[in-house]
Amino acid sequence: MQEAIYAEGICKRYGDYQALSGVNLAVPAGTVLGVLGPNGAGKTTTVRILTTLLSPDQGYARVAGYDVLKQPREVRRNIGLTGQYAAVDERLTGRENLQLISVLLHQGRRRAKQRANELLEKFSLTAAADRPAKTYSGGMRRRLDLAASLVASPPVIFLDEPTTGLDLTSRLALWDMIREQVNEGVTVLLTTQYLEEADQLADRVAVIDTGKVIADGTPDELKRRVGGDRLEVSVSSPADLATVVRVLCGVSFEAPKVDEENRTVSVPLGGGIKAIAGVSGELAAAGVEPEDFAVRRSSMDDVFLALTGKTAGGDEDGSNDSGAATGGPSTGERKQEAAV
Repeated sequence: MQEAIYAEGICKRYGDYQALSGVNLAVPAGTVLGVLGPNGAGKTTTVRILTTLLSPDQGYARVAGYDVLKQPREVRRNIGLTGQYAAVDERLTGRENLQLISVLLHQGRRRAKQRANELLEKFSLTAAADRPAKTYSGGMRRRLDLAASLVASPPVIFLDEPTTGLDLTSRLALWDMIREQVNEGVTVLLTTQYLEEADQLADRVAVIDTGKVIADGTPDELKRRVGGDRLEVSVSSPADLATVVRVLCGVSFEAPKVDEENRTVSVPLGGGIKAIAGVSGELAAAGVEPEDFAVRRSSMDDVFLALTGKTAGGDEDGSNDSGAATGGPSTGERKQEAAV
């Protein structure tokens, strides 16, 4: 499958700070790559380089088949970018925002009106189309922002923490819209601080820490890497814990983990359904009635913590979307970039 996004050995330094130390990425066309990382990992710097807003100090990258250094205009013509903050003109209506971008892309006024109507309907903004964007809720602004990145129907979209700050309903709605784009063959690179978001949307996940990719795989592959499934048994009486430990020792090479306060014992599960059935039978024979008996799958939170030693969340890597740290253009300058 052809790679829509490819990066090899990307490095970037800000003074004494090494933001990227050789990032390698490969994203097949029509798939979603979720990029995770703690504060300062280099996620936004990577996005800025791949979208031609920054130049790497060294390394090679191509997007939609074009070299980001040698063919930046061709790259820009084939991408959409939604940054961490909605980059819409609050004084303009939703319709005017979309029409302006379309005109700057030289689509013509007739096509601009047609494309704006299509996107307003697709993103459920028709009823608010002629209201100033400053009257929109946070979720509506993010939907308008995503619509703006799709004006030119780009084959590649970069979404830098697109749902940060949204309520659950708005986040789920935006997820559905992202899935629609992927179903139409669009390639998406998504950075996010919501680990569930990567789990739900990404075909593959790349974990970035200290400026380099430290893990790459499908969500299930990464979960298995940090421990896979665990069988967890809780009992009502502390006196039953010893029996549970003895039984669980028979289904795992690893010593059971005991939480005496919560009266819970757990072990990695490697034997599947047969092992579960065997444990259940042995506990029943020993007269132990569990309060809870469950298989717990590792989550993306477990993956993130195991790989980075940190929890997810917060802002970025010293190169915020305002461009202040880098001197680069802000996300809000997308309209000007489109006119280039």
